[in-house]
Amino acid sequence: IVFSQGLSRFTVNCNFSDTFSVLIVLEQFNYPLDNLHLLGYSLGAHAAGIAGSLTKKKINRITGLDPAGPNFEYAEATTRLSPDDADFVDVLHTYTRGSPDRSIGIQKPVGHIDIYPNGGGFQPGCNLGEALRLIAEKGLADVDQLVKCSHERSIHLFIDSLLYEDKPSLAYRCNTKETFEKGLCLSCRKNRCNNLGYTVSKVRAKRNSKMYLKTRSQMPYKVFHYQVKVHFFGKENVTKTNQPFLVSLYGTADESKNIALILPEISTNKTYSFLVYTEVSIGDLLMLTLQWEKESIFSWSDWWTAYAFDIQRVRVKAGETQKKMVFCSRDGISHLKKGKEAVVFVKCADKPKNTDTG
Repeated sequence: IVFSQGLSRFTVNCNFSDTFSVLIVLEQFNYPLDNLHLLGYSLGAHAAGIAGSLTKKKINRITGLDPAGPNFEYAEATTRLSPDDADFVDVLHTYTRGSPDRSIGIQKPVGHIDIYPNGGGFQPGCNLGEALRLIAEKGLADVDQLVKCSHERSIHLFIDSLLYEDKPSLAYRCNTKETFEKGLCLSCRKNRCNNLGYTVSKVRAKRNSKMYLKTRSQMPYKVFHYQVKVHFFGKENVTKTNQPFLVSLYGTADESKNIALILPEISTNKTYSFLVYTEVSIGDLLMLTLQWEKESIFSWSDWWTAYAFDIQRVRVKAGETQKKMVFCSRDGISHLKKGKEAVVFVKCADKPKNTDTG
């Protein structure tokens, strides 16, 4: 339970019965429940919701940290965390893999705002490769910690929002994680983006808001999101699937090189949008490069066919600053060839203003 008074706050750790008892006592002493903020992790998120629903006056806020999934995915709202349990309910979903009834974290939205970092599945640093490395270093003693890694990431993300309160991670409203991966949801208009964690803006809409963001594998978790749009020209009709690319971004403050991504499909004379993110703030974007990698040295089709597309310009939108930019080929048209060097795009020159005076 977080008690807030002005700019100060202090926290008390409680189980369900203790939490409910504390709330009853506070109500009896007329303590303003609009100063209360309940946080619950896993099963504790539902306990906080039920406790909040039993008070005479609504408490200010409940934050659910990856609420438990088993036995709650299809449960009635009265027996789990729900938006009715407080004036504002925000939820972090960090381990929602598997079928809904077997997912460790609940998959359905259960708050006013439900945030799914990295799509809500495995979190960065919690993958199989990292698990094998830790087992090799520390043995099997920490296997339970590996299983809980993504589940507990919700706690660390909230702590991160307290430690770096002046630099919050931004999440973006989106219908699906697939749409978010295309970079199509980086808008902050009409409350479409919000801070993750403690400094979230308490936006209550008639419909639940599902939000997404990417994070780093360790604190500070904040990253910087970019939508990149490219139109592929060509004289021959070519369609390729699951193609590997490297994107490099160069800014006024820093650079982020060789960001790997897989485009599910690319075709001649079509425009594609995809999400790129950097772990450092590069400042204002000045230049970017795009490289089309070979799938492997064993891909025989790449040896006999020289796949290529022409690109005139690349459009970029920065999520954190909401700036839109257009980058042009330095040669007018860049020839992007599979397995060859990267092509370079720089900020397009501003069109000269019409100086005619009549």
